[in-house]
Amino acid sequence: MSAWPDTELKDRLGIRYPIVQAPMAGSSTPSLAIAVSEAGGLGSLGLAMHTQEALRKDCTTVSEATAAPYNANFFVHYEPVDDPERANNTRSLLAPYYRELGLGEVPDVVTPAPSFNETHLQAVLDLRPPVVSFHFGLPGDDAFKAIKAAGLFTLSSATNVAEARELEARGIDAVIAQGFEAGGHRGTFSEPYERGHVGTLALVPQIVDAVSIPVIAAGGIGDGRGIAAALALGASAVQLGTAFLTCPESAAHPIYRRELNEARDDQTRITHAFSGRPARGLENRYLREMTGHEGIYPDFPILNSLTGPLRKASAKENNPDFLSLWSGQSAAMSRNLPASELIQLLVTETESVLERLATVR
Repeated sequence: MSAWPDTELKDRLGIRYPIVQAPMAGSSTPSLAIAVSEAGGLGSLGLAMHTQEALRKDCTTVSEATAAPYNANFFVHYEPVDDPERANNTRSLLAPYYRELGLGEVPDVVTPAPSFNETHLQAVLDLRPPVVSFHFGLPGDDAFKAIKAAGLFTLSSATNVAEARELEARGIDAVIAQGFEAGGHRGTFSEPYERGHVGTLALVPQIVDAVSIPVIAAGGIGDGRGIAAALALGASAVQLGTAFLTCPESAAHPIYRRELNEARDDQTRITHAFSGRPARGLENRYLREMTGHEGIYPDFPILNSLTGPLRKASAKENNPDFLSLWSGQSAAMSRNLPASELIQLLVTETESVLERLATVR
């Protein structure tokens, strides 16, 4: 194990390897988080779309199954603006798809998933997950101070240097440098979103130079070569998401897994069309046909709730056309392995690269 850098973050978290499994709301499971944490990485739960009952159940399941640390992740999004015109225009766009899938009329009233709030905070303080992470920024000062006062380690995503500096100023313990290659929702919380279009190779060293806290590299990392490269750029750890989607412990639908296994390097796109926020996923019929309408979508998570029935019906029919196939640009590098075996393979690959580079003179 001597080839691995002795990183501060690894020691502070109490993990054997500086490998974080991305939370991936909708695809992460307690089984996946447990397997990753037991194998020496940091397993994560994506809790943004959970009910309070499901949130508490999943955290309890993980904490009772392993003494290893795990990460509980939440979204911190702006409250959506009520814009009837946008909502009605989007309903008109979605109506043909609803009819095609036998879903009837697009609903008028939706109940979007709330941003991190007092109820989430109370659950965190009750359950005490060792690590708490946030996407789309940080909660308000009082809530964040309460989490810090509880002694919980905090992470949050940044997609440019300015965001990383803001997170450090707020007191975050480590920052996730999310490169443009990453799958799923962009963690951008500054406007315009395009300011977060920085690739991992360029983003990581600039954030490392700009802040004094540990940096976790994320985006397009699919094997030990990518991990070694991120560590060489100054990252203290790496976060992988797409690589874990094809593990049997993930909640990814079989059709989703098939699409990942057949993916090409050029097959992902950034889209607002599923949720109302920019997210990277594999191109499918829905993404192609909704191109050009980005300006009329209602805010996140209103659109996400309107497209939810399409995704559910598409999955039921084993049809990828309307699934949100979130994926990073490294999808073609995915391996169909149990999470524990994947961690060990990533470790072996990384050590091999680091040892080889150590001999270069």
